[in-house]
Amino acid sequence: MLPFLLFPLFAIVGCADNAFKSGTKKAEDQKTLVQAYTIERYKLFPTQNMWTFIKLDTQTGQMWQLQYSVNNDKGRFEYDLNPNALVIDDNGVNGRFELYPTQNIYNFILLDKIEGKTWQVQWSFDAENRAVLPISK
Repeated sequence: MLPFLLFPLFAIVGCADNAFKSGTKKAEDQKTLVQAYTIERYKLFPTQNMWTFIKLDTQTGQMWQLQYSVNNDKGRFEYDLNPNALVIDDNGVNGRFELYPTQNIYNFILLDKIEGKTWQVQWSFDAENRAVLPISK
């Protein structure tokens, strides 16, 4: 008689464990979803030039120089500063990269907030003067 009473108890415990694991998975998925929406994937950083911004993909470190215009379409453009991702990671993290202005109008410092790597970012209207250069230790 005792085995018949224990079997339902084990079934209940097993179902509760599966529900807990399923609930934990759902909580992790929700946490990932919340992180994706609370920390921006893309951010705009103003330069000291009122018409120019730098667009940063905070997950990969890719950057573009943006310019807007109030007069005509020719004054609006987007140039690659760093079209290649600085990290190859299947589990990208929004907010990993951040840009910091310097006293030089054309230069910023890019920081990888996970690995601590840094780059000098130089924007320019001339393609040959645009650069993203690693800052070595």
